[in-house]
Amino acid sequence: MLAAETKVGNSQTGLASDPARSWKKIVEPVEPFLHAVTLRLTRQARDFDPQIVPYAEHALNNGGKHLRPTLVALAAGCFGQPNESHVTAAVIIEMIHLATLVHDDVMDEAQIRRGSPTVAAKWGNEIAVLFGDCLFAQALKLASEFPTTEICRAVSLATNTVCSGEILQTQQRRNFSAARQDYFRVIEMKTGELFTLSCDLAAFLSEAKPAQRAALREFGAAVGTAYQIYDDCVDLFGTEAEAGKSLGTDLAKGKLTWPVLLAWERATATDRAALENLIAKWHSENFAAVKALLLKYETFAPSVGEIERHLETARRALRVLPASPGQAGLLQLTDFIAQQTAILTVQ
Repeated sequence: MLAAETKVGNSQTGLASDPARSWKKIVEPVEPFLHAVTLRLTRQARDFDPQIVPYAEHALNNGGKHLRPTLVALAAGCFGQPNESHVTAAVIIEMIHLATLVHDDVMDEAQIRRGSPTVAAKWGNEIAVLFGDCLFAQALKLASEFPTTEICRAVSLATNTVCSGEILQTQQRRNFSAARQDYFRVIEMKTGELFTLSCDLAAFLSEAKPAQRAALREFGAAVGTAYQIYDDCVDLFGTEAEAGKSLGTDLAKGKLTWPVLLAWERATATDRAALENLIAKWHSENFAAVKALLLKYETFAPSVGEIERHLETARRALRVLPASPGQAGLLQLTDFIAQQTAILTVQ
C-alpha cells in the first residue's frame, strides 16, 4: 500500500509521458552541438601524456546525459545558434564536472560509475586523485585560450566554489544540526554552481544583456538545486534502476540529505536519537529502519515541494528572456525534472 504518492505538475510544454522520450525531445534540437562536444572530449583525452591517455579515455568517453553541455546549448539558443566558442565552454565545464566525479569516487570508495569501474577502482586512489587534478588543470588551460580573461576567471571561481562545497559537506558528515543549517548552501555550491556556470558562459559568449545573463544565472542555480534534491530523493525513495546504483549510498557515507534532515527536525527526542545512531553505526540493514522513520514523519511530500519550489523559481527567471527555441528547451528541462520526480513514490 502506498503511504504517500506525490505528482508534480509541469508547465504544459507538451513533454511525452515516457522519460526517455521526454529527454530525447529536449536534446534533439541540440544533438549536433552535443556531438561536437563529444568529439572535442575525445580529442582532449588524446592530448594527455601517452601514459595517461587510458585514464583520460576511460573518464571522458564514459557516457552520461551531458546535462551541463545541454544547458550551454539551450542557453545559447536563447540568443541564436551556438558556435564553436560555446562548444569549448561546454567541454571545459564537462571536464571540471568529470574531475569532481573522479575525486568523489575516491572519497566514497565507489566501484561503479555509469555502469563501468571508476578510475579509482580500476587504477587505485593515488592515480585517481592525480588524474582528477589533471582534468582540472586541462580545463583551466582550455579556458585560458579564450581571448578574454572572463572565461578563465569564471571557471576558476566556479571550480573553487564546487570544491569548497565538497569540503563543507565532508565536514558536516553525520552532524545533523550543522548539515540542516547549510544543506541548501552546500548543494548550491556543489551542484548548482556548474549549472549556473553553464548558463552564464553561454549568455556571455552570446553577448547577452546583463539582465538576461543574470536571469540565466538564476535559472541555472535553481535548476541545479532542484536536480540535486531530486537526486537525494532517488537515493532514498527511488529504485536501483532509477538511481543507477545501490540505494542508501549517501547514508553509508554519513551524507545527510534533505529528507533525512527533515525527519530529524520533526522527530521526537527518542526517534531523533535512533536516527542518529542508525547513521553513525551504519550497516546496509539499517536502511529499512531509516526509511520507516522517513515515512513516519512524512518527509517525501515536502521534499517534492522543495523541488517544485526551485523549479518554479527557474521558470520565473526565464520570463526575462525573449521567446526562442532555447528558452522553450530550458522550460522543457524543468518539466523533465518535475516528471522524473513524479515517478517517485513512497512505499
